Amino acid sequence: MSRLITTMRSLAFAVSSAVWTLLFAPLIPLLVLLGRPPRIIRQLTRIWARGLLCLLAALAGIRYTERGRVNLPEGPVLIIANHQSAWETFAALVLFPDVAIVTKRELLALPVIGWFLKNSPMIPVDRAQSARALREMLAACRAEVAAGRSVLIFPEGTRKQPGSPIEFKRGVELLYRNLAIPPVIVAHDAGRLWRQGMRLHPGSITVSILPPIPPATDHGVLVAQAQRSLAVEVANLNKA
Repeated sequence: MSRLITTMRSLAFAVSSAVWTLLFAPLIPLLVLLGRPPRIIRQLTRIWARGLLCLLAALAGIRYTERGRVNLPEGPVLIIANHQSAWETFAALVLFPDVAIVTKRELLALPVIGWFLKNSPMIPVDRAQSARALREMLAACRAEVAAGRSVLIFPEGTRKQPGSPIEFKRGVELLYRNLAIPPVIVAHDAGRLWRQGMRLHPGSITVSILPPIPPATDHGVLVAQAQRSLAVEVANLNKA
């Protein structure tokens, strides 16, 4: 019975979120005619993300709480977050308004919302992380920071099941070394409730924002500390 309820919740959210997304399709030609105004597109993208969170709460019983908001300093920061589900990808647009998210290029190919994400502060990167892809990512991140935006990266590169070891790829050290903005760890436990595929279970996701990591002259040491801090905080959330 519980499996049937989970399936029904997941199906209801999948259908309603698809319908919600399609409602934004007629706006695309108008926005193109207006010259793709960045501010309006970002606002609409955040409205879309807020709508998904509302649908998730209403249909699947998944809500979220956050703690540590006071730990975010003024000005741009490098947000380093774990990746367990699709939830954090769109929730970040609400949690951190005007943030530029480093994301896989494939996400921009999604119908309708891919267009909005492409014209919002998203930084697409090739999963292969070739030297050229990393250079392009760094240039885009520099431009976003110069515009006053924070940058968010999921350093694991792909979604991991709760309890999996957290291992950073190359991007974090590259960004820290070149962007000169304070790194902030953001941990969450979305994978407990949003499981592989779209198996949704009711409950509350916790988002924990840690204090900025003090600067270090040895970038490798700082990255190791960031990885350790994120792993510990995620483990604590999964135990709660």
